[in-house]
Amino acid sequence: MVFSSLTFLFVYLPVFFLCYFVVPLRFRNLVLFLFSLFFYGWGEPVYVFLMIFSITINWIFGNYIAAANRKAPEEAKKYLAFCIAFNLLLLGFFKYWDFLAASLAGIGLDFLPVLHVSLPIGISFYTFQAMSYPIDIYRNDTKPQKSLLNFGTYVTMFPQLIAGPIVRYKDIAKQLEKRRISLEHVSHGIERFVCGLCKKVLLANQAGLVYESIHSLLPQSQSVLTTWLGAICFAFQIYFDFSGYSDMALGLGEILGFRFLENFNYPYTASSITDFWRRWHMSLSYWFRDYVYIPLGGNRKGLGRQICNIMVVWLLTGLWHGASWNFVLWGVCYGIVLIIEKTFLLKALEKVPSWVKHLYTMFIVLILWILFANTDISAGLHEITMLFGNAPAFVNRITLYYLRDNCLLILVSLIACTPIAKSQLNPLKWRYFEMLKPVVILLCLFACTACIVNASYNPFLYFRF
Repeated sequence: MVFSSLTFLFVYLPVFFLCYFVVPLRFRNLVLFLFSLFFYGWGEPVYVFLMIFSITINWIFGNYIAAANRKAPEEAKKYLAFCIAFNLLLLGFFKYWDFLAASLAGIGLDFLPVLHVSLPIGISFYTFQAMSYPIDIYRNDTKPQKSLLNFGTYVTMFPQLIAGPIVRYKDIAKQLEKRRISLEHVSHGIERFVCGLCKKVLLANQAGLVYESIHSLLPQSQSVLTTWLGAICFAFQIYFDFSGYSDMALGLGEILGFRFLENFNYPYTASSITDFWRRWHMSLSYWFRDYVYIPLGGNRKGLGRQICNIMVVWLLTGLWHGASWNFVLWGVCYGIVLIIEKTFLLKALEKVPSWVKHLYTMFIVLILWILFANTDISAGLHEITMLFGNAPAFVNRITLYYLRDNCLLILVSLIACTPIAKSQLNPLKWRYFEMLKPVVILLCLFACTACIVNASYNPFLYFRF
């Protein structure tokens, strides 16, 4: 079940909200847990049991680690090692077994069978969330959760279960026990949810249709500018798709009384690749920083060690996004660019105008999005060469057709991915908007509903991760 579906919007949510707000406060976690399991089971009924198994193991060993921390630190370390190994093996089997087997078979080592294991939806997100819990207990950054139900509610919480943001237990531990819900928070949560829905349905889906159309053109119909337009549309699609989902997750969380951390901060306004990854999917960046980069030594053990640590993190980041070599190469490329920036380029960028820094950043981002979008590396590399002239024409009639039919979409998307939309064009500054706000929200919801009814293209790109 996806957020941008009629079933979710007009059946699941109303029934859930009715149950959630009618029951006494002490039963709300139970309602949220059961509805979250139903939400996940809608598309993955078998893998509900896998998630429950993961929840139980992490909760049990979290308690073991907490007890051993006080009496036998060495035992606590063994429990933590087992728990991390369990999580990584679970993720590795379901996400990477077939990838590893096929890769080995490609070089003549066919001792591992390809099992055609189906990928549980959102396993990368909820595994990272569950794994952060025993680590934080071992570090004494949080206390163990006594209630298995409360811990299960944390892992399965449907607003962010499938595609994040990655919420760490220590950030919402108190909210699981007690949370305050006010009319103001509910109102703001609804606004945030509808805003995210508009991003997803009105912008991401439309940009995705343009990219898919351009991507499927015959070679003789391609041109350099058409390829660039396709890259730009994919950049819009993946940003509005993922940030729209994050907005909906944060909005739903606020309605329920939870405060999740922001996941995006206008990444397409970044002045460097380093700055870009401080703004894009921030919860994942923080997770790798706190649980991989810093424990490996970070930048505290010399430049050589720092470079090695950066490459390890970005190799893992690429693999986290998908079991395919294009994601690995995508992660390695970002690692190399970030190393170049850390060693000398950032200092050089300080001396150039801001528009040059922004142009440089978006140039790198757009090229690497092409690599990200193509699981066939050769096809992705060929598409990248087309950006630099390896096409039948620089511009043709098809280019003009796409520009003419999508100029409004491109303009609105450009504005919506910058702070201009929130600051300069913010309708909250208008004199009478407070009175009209409910009407505007309803109109936006109506427009999204109409698009969902009429559209057959409604993917969530990050569900596969």
